[in-house]
Amino acid sequence: MLTDIFSSPWFLAAWLALMIPSEIVLIRDLRRNNAHLMSLMKLVWGLTVLYSGPIGLAVYWTCGRKEIITDSLWRRGFRSVAHCYSGCGLGEITGVMLAVGLLRFGNLGTALTTFVFAYVIGFLLTLGPLVQDGVPLHKALKDTFIAETPSIAVMEIVAIGVDLSLAGNAGMGEVIFWSSMIVSLSCGLFAAYPVNLLLLKFGVKEGMMDPRMTDHGENPSTESPHAHRQGSAMKHG
Repeated sequence: MLTDIFSSPWFLAAWLALMIPSEIVLIRDLRRNNAHLMSLMKLVWGLTVLYSGPIGLAVYWTCGRKEIITDSLWRRGFRSVAHCYSGCGLGEITGVMLAVGLLRFGNLGTALTTFVFAYVIGFLLTLGPLVQDGVPLHKALKDTFIAETPSIAVMEIVAIGVDLSLAGNAGMGEVIFWSSMIVSLSCGLFAAYPVNLLLLKFGVKEGMMDPRMTDHGENPSTESPHAHRQGSAMKHG
């Protein structure tokens, strides 16, 4: 039954009908009410909504805006997983399209290629800003590896597993190829959320700063593994 649903062009049409307005709402809110957010976080939210449509918009609306009433662990968890999701999703899409469309790999080759691309891009999305902020490269590499590997691994194992289960050996010209990618990305998001909660709770990663505290004078939108907290602000460790 699921195969029939995801093989229908109406599924993709319905998805576009939900995703495009969600992206428009996000862009308008970022410009009108939350222009203070750092460029990286604007990209994170844009990609999150692109991958998950109204689900991504709901995460942004309740956790990523300055209008939130208060901050909490569960909100920090969603900001953290969205940061991971934006890079991993980009890597996953690139890896799948390369493995299936160009290299014509089978399921195992597609899974491995997708995982590598997702891991590398997700890793770099945290590593790059840390290095830019002056964290020594060896420390940035170590901290990023410890903080991001559990989240990326869970996200991609679930997403790739769901994608292969739904689409199997489908090609890029088949509707289910794209439908399964949409569904699998969101499944990976939810699977990695509790992992990020635990990483934040035990101080393995600090997560993204409270959007109400963001200041153009610093770069708090980057995720800082092993950082120390001072009030609501975030400092690189």
